Amino acid sequence: MAGNGGYKESELVNLAARGNNAAIKVIYDTYVGYLSAVCARYIADEDDRKDVLQECFIRIFTSLDKFDYRGEGSLKAWMIRIVVNESLRFLKKSTSYDFIGHEETLPDIADEPEVEGIPDDVINDMILSLPTGYRTVFNLYVFEQKSHKEIGAMMNIGESSSASQFSRAKALLAKRIKEYKTIHKND
Repeated sequence: MAGNGGYKESELVNLAARGNNAAIKVIYDTYVGYLSAVCARYIADEDDRKDVLQECFIRIFTSLDKFDYRGEGSLKAWMIRIVVNESLRFLKKSTSYDFIGHEETLPDIADEPEVEGIPDDVINDMILSLPTGYRTVFNLYVFEQKSHKEIGAMMNIGESSSASQFSRAKALLAKRIKEYKTIHKND
């Protein structure tokens, strides 16, 4: 693990769990950028993201003594779960997921949107601009590799609703990608 102050990840966890400020700072500095990006997948507003991320780090550092270290990478995976769960908790409190009904006219697209040649930040912005429900299901399915059954349970929606929201998110992304490519075809 780069930038770990010479400590193994397991040592950092043990020190931080005992309140060692240097270890806490190393963990924070090592993961804040990545966890911010995870949070940004779900929460569009920057101020809300900062608030949620702060809550995440409070939860992380007050729960480290309960964390079960299972080898390199287990800390990161555990922190990601906390960020995703806190992001979903925030969304449940602040929105109704903005699910769009079937009357919306979006084509059902079986093919994956072709993102080649589109900068990552543009793709990220397109995902972030999806309606909250679409974005949440899309992120859970694509990035967190959750099944539609798991997503449905997490979001209190049916499995078929999750699949439908994912399909519609992909269709909307494909439409936006096509529009982007049309506008930027000579770039």
